[in-house]
Amino acid sequence: MKNALAEFIGTFFLALVVGLTIVPPSVGPFAPLAIGAVYAVMICAIGDMSGGYFNPAVTLAVWIRGILPTRRLLPYALAQIVAACLAGLLVVFMRGGATSPLLTPEPTKALLAELLFTFALAFVVLSTVTSMKRDEHCIRGLAIGITLMASAYAITGISGAALNPAVAAGMSVMGLSIWSTIWIFLVANFAGGALAAIVHRVIYPEQAGGQ
Repeated sequence: MKNALAEFIGTFFLALVVGLTIVPPSVGPFAPLAIGAVYAVMICAIGDMSGGYFNPAVTLAVWIRGILPTRRLLPYALAQIVAACLAGLLVVFMRGGATSPLLTPEPTKALLAELLFTFALAFVVLSTVTSMKRDEHCIRGLAIGITLMASAYAITGISGAALNPAVAAGMSVMGLSIWSTIWIFLVANFAGGALAAIVHRVIYPEQAGGQ
C-alpha cells in the first residue's frame, strides 16, 4: 500500500507541474525544466520506497524486465492514473483549464515521437535502476529528469511530449489534449516501454532483480 501511495504522490506532482507550467499563463520555454526537475526530486524523495516510476509505461517496462513484482503492477498503474487525473482536476480548479488543446497531433508523427522518447525514458530508468545502489536515487533521479526535460524540448511541438499514459490522461482532463487522441499515447507509450525492456534485456542480460 505504501509503495503505491509513493507512486501516487510522485505522479500527482509530476502531472500537477505539467499542468501549472503549460496551462495559460504558462511559463513558456521553462516548462520542461520544471517538469524534469520535479521528476528528479520526487525520485530522490521516494525512489527508495517504490522505485519512483510515476508512469504506467515505465512500470510496464520494469515489470517485463523482472524488477517489479507482479503483485505491484496494477496497484502502481492505477495509483499513477488516478493521481494524474486528480492533478488535472486541481489544475482546472486553479487555472480554469486550457481553453484550447496544446496541439492536435498528426497520428503517425506523434506515434513515432512518443514511442521513441518513451523508449528513451524507460531505457534510462531501466539502466539506472539496475546499476545503482538504493542510496543513489538522487543521482538516478537527475539522469531521468534530464531525459524527460530533453524529450519535452524535442517533441512537445509534435505530440505534446506526454511520454506517460497517466500524464496523457491528466492532460486530457486539463484540456491540453483531446480525449479522442489519447489512443496515440496509450499505444506509443506502452509500446515504447515494452520495447525498452526487451532491448535492455538484450544489452544487459545479467541485470535484473525484484524489488
